[in-house]
Formats: sequence, C-alpha cells, structure tokens
Amino acid sequence: MVRFEVLPFLGLLFVGTLCGSMIMPYMAYFVVEGLGRDPWAISLYAGAVAVLVVLINRRFAKWMDAGTRPFPLIGMAAAGFLTATAALSLIPAFWTVLSFGVLGFAVSSSAMSTMFSLGGIIAQHSAIKRTSFNAYMRATTSTAWMVGPALSFVVADQVGPVAVFQVAVGVGLIWLGLWWWVAPRDAAIEPTAPGTTDRRGSLTVALWIAVSFVFCLSVAHFMTFTALPLFFVQEVGLPGYAPGHAFSVKTFVEVLAILLTPILIARVGIRRSLLATGLLAVVAIQFLASVQSYPQMLLGAALEGFYYGLFSTLAISFVQSFAEDRPAYATAMYWNTLMVTGLLGGPAAGLIAQIYDFRTVILVASAVALFSVLILAIGSRHPQVRSVSAS
Repeated sequence: MVRFEVLPFLGLLFVGTLCGSMIMPYMAYFVVEGLGRDPWAISLYAGAVAVLVVLINRRFAKWMDAGTRPFPLIGMAAAGFLTATAALSLIPAFWTVLSFGVLGFAVSSSAMSTMFSLGGIIAQHSAIKRTSFNAYMRATTSTAWMVGPALSFVVADQVGPVAVFQVAVGVGLIWLGLWWWVAPRDAAIEPTAPGTTDRRGSLTVALWIAVSFVFCLSVAHFMTFTALPLFFVQEVGLPGYAPGHAFSVKTFVEVLAILLTPILIARVGIRRSLLATGLLAVVAIQFLASVQSYPQMLLGAALEGFYYGLFSTLAISFVQSFAEDRPAYATAMYWNTLMVTGLLGGPAAGLIAQIYDFRTVILVASAVALFSVLILAIGSRHPQVRSVSAS
C-alpha cells in the first residue's frame, strides 16, 4: 500500500510524465501533418532531442551524485517544457521545432531521470525499500502514458494541431505549481565517501552487463511496438481500431505487472526474475508474430504488457544495484539507454519492414530478446552480478 506522505510526490511525477507523454509521440505527427514536412524531417528533431537528453542526463546525474539538490533541476525541466510549448503555440513553424522545441523538450525530458533519483532519496527518508518505490513510480508513469497520448490526439483531431501545445501549456503550469509546492527543496544525495571508490572498477563491468541487457530487451520492445499496429492492420487484416484496443490492454496489464515486482524481488531476486522476464518476452513476441485473430491479438497484448511491466521496473532496480554510491549516475544510465533504444528501434523496424515485412520485424525482435537473455545468463558469472540475485 502506498504511504500517504509520498502521494504528493507521485502526483508531481504523474503530471510531469503527463506533460512528456502528451508531446513525445505527438511531435512526429505534428511535423508531418501539422507542418506538412516530409517524414525524414522527424529524424532531425528526434535525433537532436535524443543527443541533448543523453548529455543533460549525464551532467545532471554528475551534479546530483556530488550533492546538488534535484529541486532546481526539476524546475528547469518544467520551465523548458513551458518555453517549448508556449513558443510552438505562438509560432507553429519548423524552425521553432528545431530551436525552442529541441532545447525545451530535451531539458524537460531530463525530469524522468531526475525524479527517479529524487524518488530514491524520498524512499530512503521514508524507510521504504527502493525496489518497492521504483514500482510505485513506474506504475505512476505508466498510468500517465495511458492518458497523455490519447489526450493529444483527441485535441488535435477535435480542435487542431496547434491546440495540443496550448493545452500542454496549461498542464505545464500545473507541473510548475506542483514542483514549487510539492518537491522537497533540501533533499539531496549524500556525496560518495572517498573509501568507496575502490569498488568502482569491479562494478563497472557488472553495470555494463546490466545496461547491455536493458539495451537489447528494450530494442526488442521498441521494434515490436513500432511494427505491431501496421502488422495487425495490413498483414493480419484486423480492423483499424484493433491496435488501439491492443495498446489499452497492454498498458492495463503493464501496471498490474509493475505492482507485482516488489513481491518477485523479495521471493526470487532481481536477476532470476529478469531472466524469467526475458524468456517471457521471447515467448510473448513470438506469439504476437503468429496472431491471426482479434482474441489472439488481445492475449498477445496482455503477454506483452506483462513482460514489459516486469522488465521496466526490475531493470531500473537492477542497474541501480551496481552503483549504490552513484545512484543518479546509474539512474541516468538506465534512462539514457531507453532513449537510445527508442531512437534506434524505430528506424531498424522501418528498414526491416521495407526489405521484408512487419512480421519479420517482430521475429527479429524476438531474436534480439533472446540475445538479451544470453547476455544476462553469461554475465551472471560475474561475482557482482551473482550477488544481486540475493537482493
């Protein structure tokens, strides 16, 4: 059960994630449909944002591990979001997207890593296990993602493309107000004691094993996520509304799976749970590639949501466990990995589909998921990785 004292923080996380989820999937649509640009123009925006987010997350993580308070960093993220959405509301042009949009949305995207680092501090002060609090935060972000994209596209359809940014300005003001009233001002990570740095050499190998596992399974998920809507409609012959129903089932089951992860960690351990999750991902993606009917699609979506809900929460705790003296750095590594895989997974899916078909994309994604399991299984021989399985 979530404690009452952490609910305001989870509310802040929800609104901040809602802001991001309104914009991230919408920008590609806005660039092509709203501004009339060719699809390749999306890559200019997405690539620039991804590079900036990775750099900003690394810098902010370094500051936080050195003792910088997350409070002003979250405020910068909210201000960046407001700046970008206000600029696009007033001047909806492609040069605005590549200037105010890239900078503002890149800064605002850093909030996810910063908020999860702050969550670790709050969990410690509230005597809550970090793995359990990670589950609370992941459930909160998944719930926000159920709302944000749908809100954007409904507004765009009913009012107009620019109206999305106008609504986002209003939500951004709520985010800024909650940040001012809810975010703890003095919370900070205790800087690393000099004696703990001796462990970093051995932990670096284990940390990169964990990140490599996350990278591969996340690439598999993004490839599947990109290919499934067109696979269901074009190749299976399901109606146009089917992908939306599949996404709703996936996200609902995902939240349930996220809430299950603290129990799995306590009874089985993170490493074994992740190995089982990776194998489940292989099975789920293979099943999705064989879908031939609407009920099969819903079952496949449930399997996909179950494995991804487990993965998303177990993986961040797994990565964090190898750098407890640098928690913000580990958290930034996790989110940066997801950012890079999102950037690579979509184009990879498009290239494979162009040469073969969307079912082949899903089959390749299943092979990548299997490779992630092999990475974790082989990497488990490392003593630092084995030690986590008991945590």
